Amino acid sequence: MGARRLDAWAVAAAVLTVGMVGVYLGLIAGQEGEVAVWYLAVLLVGAAAAGYGAVRSSSHRRAALVGGAVLLAAAGVLGILTIGLPILAAGVPCAVAAVRAASAAGSGA
Repeated sequence: MGARRLDAWAVAAAVLTVGMVGVYLGLIAGQEGEVAVWYLAVLLVGAAAAGYGAVRSSSHRRAALVGGAVLLAAAGVLGILTIGLPILAAGVPCAVAAVRAASAAGSGA
């Protein structure tokens, strides 16, 4: 029953994004570089939005998922030459979850 309360698409987006945050921080530390705090914030807000939207009973779930998908897609495009492709890929399941949430709300389910 607990699995029905969570949207697997949104969970996948959140988990992939958090994993990529770890990869990003590891790469920056390995290069002895400086973390782009704004980029890290975009990733974390995108992951949080996907995580919030993963709970099917959340109010404003659709808005959170759309916002998360947009943030993740933008971060993926901005980082496309380094870590952007997996982040862009994380935006896809977030967008799928948003579309499914919209269709579920439209059908009354």
